[in-house]
Amino acid sequence: MAKPEVRKLPKPERRTQLLDTARDILRECGADALTLGHLAERAGVSKPIAYEHFGTREGLLIALSEEIEARHVGKLKAGLEKAPPTLPAIADVISSAYIGCALESGPEWLAMSGALRGNAQMDAVQQTLADDYVAIIAAALARFSTLPPDDLRLRCVGLAGAAETMARELIRGRIGENTASANLAALIMHGIAA
Repeated sequence: MAKPEVRKLPKPERRTQLLDTARDILRECGADALTLGHLAERAGVSKPIAYEHFGTREGLLIALSEEIEARHVGKLKAGLEKAPPTLPAIADVISSAYIGCALESGPEWLAMSGALRGNAQMDAVQQTLADDYVAIIAAALARFSTLPPDDLRLRCVGLAGAAETMARELIRGRIGENTASANLAALIMHGIAA
């Protein structure tokens, strides 16, 4: 049986298609099954196309991670722009955006982050993404805190770690979305006090 002819897509559309297919592979088969060869086969393209877009398996996983973070930060910023200027409202936006993104990303987020632990390139990318996220939430919370900026930033680093841990509990089915969001919001409100 002959393979169906692959429609030529513009590069940005092809990248989106490949990332969507990669998420499907992660969800259905786990991180070990996500190779550029498997991705190309599932997407109906040649291996060189997959390599052209991502270079390596790690490059693909980094691209997925960056995409998830960009979506999360976009939702966070949009929510912060619309939120009333009160600490409970800002804390709710921060917690809801994080928990909602984790829920949307699902188990493939856990598989992806596990697959990249110990990879120097991914560690650097994740540190940059974490630093950017911490800067956003520290800026949003600064007007409600009397902490010195360096202490507030450090507290926000801790809040980001707590958010990740709660998101993992949620994805594993150990807590519900409302419980995760409410408890994260409470940690945020109490965590920035002097």
